Parts: sequence; C-alpha cells; structure tokens
Amino acid sequence: MEQEDKKKLYHCGAPKTPRFAQSWCLLLSVFAISAGARALDYADALRKSLLYFEAQRSGRLPYNQRVTWRDHSGLTDGLEQGVDLVGGYYDAGDHVKFGLPMAFTVTMLSWGVIEYRQQIAVAGELEHAMEAIKWGTDYFIKAHTNPNVLWAEVGDGDTDHYCWQRSEDMTTSRQAYKIDENNPGSDLAGETAAAMAAASIVFKRTNPHFSHLLLLHAQQLFEFGDKYRGKYDESLGVVKSYYASVSGYKDELLWGALWLYKATDNEEYLKYVVDNGHSFGGTGWAITEFSWDVKYAGLQVIASQLLMEEEKHKVHAHILEQYRSKAEFYICACLNKNNDSNVERTPGGLLFIRQWNNMQYVSTAAFLLTVYSDLLQNSNQKLKCHGKTVDHAEILSFAKSQIDYILGSNPMNMSYLVGYGSNYPTRVHHRGASIVSYRENKGFIGCTQGYDHWFSRQEPNPSVLIGALVGGPDSHDNFVDQRNNYMQTEACTYNTAPLVGVLAKLLESEDQNHTSPLLASY
Repeated sequence: MEQEDKKKLYHCGAPKTPRFAQSWCLLLSVFAISAGARALDYADALRKSLLYFEAQRSGRLPYNQRVTWRDHSGLTDGLEQGVDLVGGYYDAGDHVKFGLPMAFTVTMLSWGVIEYRQQIAVAGELEHAMEAIKWGTDYFIKAHTNPNVLWAEVGDGDTDHYCWQRSEDMTTSRQAYKIDENNPGSDLAGETAAAMAAASIVFKRTNPHFSHLLLLHAQQLFEFGDKYRGKYDESLGVVKSYYASVSGYKDELLWGALWLYKATDNEEYLKYVVDNGHSFGGTGWAITEFSWDVKYAGLQVIASQLLMEEEKHKVHAHILEQYRSKAEFYICACLNKNNDSNVERTPGGLLFIRQWNNMQYVSTAAFLLTVYSDLLQNSNQKLKCHGKTVDHAEILSFAKSQIDYILGSNPMNMSYLVGYGSNYPTRVHHRGASIVSYRENKGFIGCTQGYDHWFSRQEPNPSVLIGALVGGPDSHDNFVDQRNNYMQTEACTYNTAPLVGVLAKLLESEDQNHTSPLLASY
C-alpha cells in the first residue's frame, strides 16, 4: 500500500472521526486489503495456461487458433507407415510427438475439468479447456489403429535435437513407432486408456457420442496393455533417452483401470485395482513425486476419493484404506510433516524434487494437494501426519503458496509462467518461439541455420510462449534465463496441464474470501 493511503487509513481511525466517515473508512480499508491480497491474478494465469496448448499444436491449425504466430506443421506424419498421424501435441521445445507424456497431459487436463468444471466455466475458460483435451484425444483415436496397435511416437529425439528450426520448416525424420502384440507397451497403453477414459467423463454430457467412442478406445487399450505386458521403452529403444518408463507399467495399469471404473462404474475395473493393489505396488509404494512416469500418488488419491462413498465401496474398504494411507504419506511429505522422507524445499519455499524441470513436480503436487483438501472438506475430516492434525484449509494454503511462487512470489520476483506478470523468462528453450514467426517470414530456415542465427542470440525470443511453465529455479531459488539452459528454461505440456484445475479452484476461493460480510450491511 502506498504511504499516502496508509496516512488516510490512520486518520480514519482518529478518535474524532465522524460516525458516517468511520463507515466509509471501514469500506475503504476492506477494499484496500482486498486489492493487496489480489495482487496475483489467477483468472489471467488460467487464461494464459490454456493458450499454451494452442502453441504446442501439431497438424492443421483450426480457424479459431488464438496463438497466431504458429502455422500448420507435421502434415505428412504417418504417411511413410500408411497411417494418418497428423495432429496431437509437441511435448516441449522440440518437435517429437511422444505418446506417454502427451497422454498424461490429457489425463491431467481432463481430471482438472472433472474436479473443477464449474469453476473453469465461471472463469469463461471451459470451452478452451475442452478444446485442449479434444486436440489430444482426436490424435489418440487416429493413433489407435487396431485394438492391439497404438502408435507411440512420431519423429525421434536424436535427429530432432540435431536441428533448431520451426515446426513449419521441419526437415527431420518423421518416422513413426508403434506398440503391438509383439512389441508391448503396457505403460503407454495404460496411460492412453486413462486419458481417454477421463476425457470420456468430460464430454459425457455435451458430446455423448464422442464420449462413448473415447470409452470404447480406452477399454480396448486397457485390455491390450493388460494382456500383452511389457515396458514400452524395452520395445521401442528410441524413447529410452527421453521418456523411459522408470517406474515400469504396473502403476499405469492400475491408473487406467481406476479411470475406467470412474468412467463406466463397472465393478470389474475396481476389482482389478483392489486385487492387484499389493502385487502392483498401489498399496505398497509410498512415493514423493507424481509425474508422467510415476502415477502411484495420483491413483492413491483417487482411491481415497472412492473411500468417501462408504456404502458403495464398503466391501473394498480395507484395501482402499491401504491406498489412502499411501496418499496421506505423499500429502504429509509435501507438507513437510512426515518424520522422514519429506519433499525438500528451496529457501524460498518451493518443493524441490530434482534439478531438471522441477516445476513439473510442483504443479502436480499443487493439484493433488488441492484435490485432497477438497476431499477432507467435503467429508468433514482432517489429515493426521504422525500425530499432527492438518485441516483442509492448511493443505489448500500450501498448494496456493506453490502456485504463488510460480506466479512471482519468489526470491527472483520472476513469474515462471511465461507471459504472466511483467517479469518472466524471455529466452525460453523452444524452437518455434525463438525463431521469427512463419506467419511473419515464410522464408525457409534450415536445420543448422537455426542454431547459427537464432539459438545463440541474446535477444528475447521473437514470440512469447504464453502459458508455458518452464523448468524453474534450482535448489537455491536461482534461475538463469538463457536459451541453452534447457533444464530451467524449457517448458512441457505436462507442466502446465495440472495448473488449469488448481488456478480455477484458487480463483473461486479468492472470490469467496473477498465477498466480505461487512459490505453486505452497507
């Protein structure tokens, strides 16, 4: 608050202030406090987060494309293999279409809409959120060409990384790779099944035919992944250096089954989750991260939600309780309330898992914390972390602190959501954004020409990658905004996807907090 405003409030409190003036002073102070507290604009952050997915689109862009510096790209994807693989998303700052992180991105966008549909709608962003989901699922439908065939990747990281050029100019390999009965990939099949099942819930009311189609694909993919078991990176060596499935495929099979249960209400899927809980690690693994690779914490939180429906799931309560205990381990670890195995934090208070693209773990944690906070509030329960009681408000408050850090409340005063606020990364590690827009200059830019003329430039990127959540600071809150610093300045679709639901929830929470009862009496 400015010094002059402080003086006015001080004089408002003087003993001889007239009674009518005291009323106005009270109103002024309420508005001043509200203005200070609302320094962070969650509505703007939500809007910008969804714009990012339009910047990452591959394929023929639609007439209502809002990110206008992009153009059509990857229009021959799948042609060599005789299949139409045009569309989908580029995962990060390059032009490979990796199936596993793309599917997780769609799952998280869908889960956000399922949990916070009304809040997203009030913010005026539901249509954009559903468009972002459908852009991914339309691609998955194309990629699932046979009940037991799923195209896993288009392009390969090695040749792609050799070049620095716009997607519209791509000269790199667009070889496509698939999983099938002889080359299984239960992790990829399970995650894609989860994405399509979750999306089917999103579209159930507004587009029932499409919802049913998604569900059919999800069921076939899950059956394929379960019947022909194996890690996709062992079948497709080309993904190993980029998106290796370190956690294996058992978490994805449980995850896929759980989403299919939510989408169908078919007890067989729940029975799968219960019967395989121990052998697949669902009730055994206590994990402190949730990501495109490791799904345990997410499925443990969903199992905890099922436990709230006591009558419906009474017969499975014993196993679901075991899932919930592991979910609580994750939540307590984030809150720094486990006796050991807490998630580390930077001096500025940011959760810190690892050096490379740490923000992906922050956004997923914020999402799970927010969902778990709602679970506790709706069931009028509290969380116990080694004897310490935590209520829903404290959990949501911590989730909010992580989002606020992302948006600029940090030692660097830097917004790590590109385009939000006045100080954000301007040299994002992103081929398309770092080179003059194709719409502005259609002159061909070759493979190494991009490195020669654009990659090493000190100037800001010509195009702003609005809504991208970059990798973020190191363990000491330091951040270097350089294009070659890919560990910190590259953004990924699965970084931003969990933010959508959380930002909508925080926006609602802020609106409720600032509807003051004091104002109602005037």
